[in-house]
Amino acid sequence: MQNLKGFRDFFPVEMAERNHVFGTMRKVARSFGFTEYDGPPLESLELYTRKSGPEIVHQLYAFQDKGGRDVALRPEMTPTLARMMATRASSLPKPIKWFSIPQLFRYEKNQRGRLREHFQLNVDIVGASEIEADVELLAVALQVQIALGLTDKDIVARVNDRRLLAGALRLLDIPIEKTTSVYTAIDKFHKISTEEEFRVLLEKSGVPSGSSLELCKLCAGDYIVLEWFASRLKMADDETKTAAQGLSNYLGLLESRGLSNFVKIDFS
Repeated sequence: MQNLKGFRDFFPVEMAERNHVFGTMRKVARSFGFTEYDGPPLESLELYTRKSGPEIVHQLYAFQDKGGRDVALRPEMTPTLARMMATRASSLPKPIKWFSIPQLFRYEKNQRGRLREHFQLNVDIVGASEIEADVELLAVALQVQIALGLTDKDIVARVNDRRLLAGALRLLDIPIEKTTSVYTAIDKFHKISTEEEFRVLLEKSGVPSGSSLELCKLCAGDYIVLEWFASRLKMADDETKTAAQGLSNYLGLLESRGLSNFVKIDFS
């Protein structure tokens, strides 16, 4: 008998490795003040269709149980987290800092690093300042990998703020009706082999030829992004200034944690 496609056996050696990784995750999460929780692996199907719509069903292990109820094996933890918090929202002190390492199930094509059955570290903060919470979540993710022996030569966290990118497009006089097509082009940046090809794609998407080189250099990291915006602050609107200040604060908080070498601004 073979195990099902996308599912794994954990023999003692693999189980020891898994326990080491999970133990590291737990140790780091607790050092940041997170407490562990869990929920049932089987939930009402409606919990997922409410969030993602009925089209999500074909990606789930969904079926009717013997009582005729529509149920599904959990594909992610966020709906369960929301359901659990809703039952005790008024009694939970804020901010809420919970983590879990759930076993998840998705009826989809196996991917590198994620099979149909897989485990995932979930770390969540509810009721805290957006930037500080986002920094803390990224710090946990990076510190887990550092604790497992990785360095800034092995891993990088690519961060972006679409509000800042939108501000860059306005500063470069790109028509607002072209914004969506330009976003689509930028999302393909790492898949295109040469700068010239990328500039051609940008111009086809609606970027004026005089601005395509500038935007190309921004995406490639040839400019220090915050310095580029600082030199144009007089021309920037309030939304762009706010986004630039937010990203500056974000990077500053990561630097104070000694993690700046692991982070790169990446518009794509």
